[in-house]
Amino acid sequence: MRHLRVPNRDVESILSLLREREWLASGMRVFSQDDAESRLVPIDPGSPIALPAPFDKYEIEVHEGQPDNRIDSDWWNHLTNLLGPEVIAAHGEAWPSSHEFISDMMIVRIEDTLERFSAQIAEAKLLSHPHIRLVLNDEGVQGELRIRKLTPIGARVDGAIVTEAIPDSVMSTRVLVRESGKSIACDPSKAYFSTKLQSERLETLALARQLRELLGRPLRVCDPFCGVGPSLAILLSEPGLVGEVLASDLNPHAVELLMDNLRRWDGRGYPMGPAPISRIYEDRIIGVADAMKLQTNPEFIGRWDLLIVNLPHRTLDILHSLVPLIDRETPSMVRGRVIVPENEIEHANRSISRDLPDSLAGFPAPNLRVKRDYSSKLRLCSFQAWIAPRED
Repeated sequence: MRHLRVPNRDVESILSLLREREWLASGMRVFSQDDAESRLVPIDPGSPIALPAPFDKYEIEVHEGQPDNRIDSDWWNHLTNLLGPEVIAAHGEAWPSSHEFISDMMIVRIEDTLERFSAQIAEAKLLSHPHIRLVLNDEGVQGELRIRKLTPIGARVDGAIVTEAIPDSVMSTRVLVRESGKSIACDPSKAYFSTKLQSERLETLALARQLRELLGRPLRVCDPFCGVGPSLAILLSEPGLVGEVLASDLNPHAVELLMDNLRRWDGRGYPMGPAPISRIYEDRIIGVADAMKLQTNPEFIGRWDLLIVNLPHRTLDILHSLVPLIDRETPSMVRGRVIVPENEIEHANRSISRDLPDSLAGFPAPNLRVKRDYSSKLRLCSFQAWIAPRED
């Protein structure tokens, strides 16, 4: 996540100003990073990309956020009070050690062996996080559309914590998330969305800036697995960075939410429901589509500067099918994510290089970088490939 590097003498005043604007990251702590003269202050994901004065005089750095252990301690204390120390000790490391905030919802993943304690886990989480409305158990991503099965296990109703017979009035999973100065409508029970990928989106923004500098014009961006549009949100937050956009997804629910988001981001009218992909405006091609079939439309091929491939389970299998979309007349970029066993990363690197055109001179070949563990054996990685123009 983003942090401001602030001299020690300024930390308290900057914290006060960030709190006033609600730009201080909730649940994260201020910490030092190999520098006795300054500290890193965590910035809320919803704060603008370009911070105004007086924040703009401080350097922004991207680091893994450090959770406030006092909050974690609260949750453990509450759970221990509800279940007793013997039960806590008996299940050791099986208790959920992390969670994800999406607006006023918290998503946790509870092991099957602990399902009988779901109510107590939800109550402890709600007690330690007063701003949370709803706690959901993540039972995993299902199907081709990557939809998370989310089961409500606790809620806050008129100030009271409820873990049984949760009323419909607090069960909605459609929310607005603030990220990089944009409001993103999402519903994780209908379309995949993760706040934990903001650092990836910030990296994509930095790379897009480099590509724009290289080309000297706004970028034509193709996001064929766009979901509700979080990657587009951060790119569109910077004036003059993006020109034409193709954004599509196979999930109609995701496209419906994307249309809602684009109405606010662009300030223009978009269809109220999901619609097949079409050119809605001269610079916007939006709709439901199978990414594998985009190359069959002559209007879509050979025109995109930045291709975003956000389907990590299948990237290695489908990458070659997306190459026709890239503009080969000028330098371009492919930005993607891959889930792969750690011992197969080098093989995956060779596969990516084989399936993509030659790398741009002076830029490194695509190389997977491990971002985090996906499971005990699998790693979630990202890459960027700078593509050279086709030689005549």
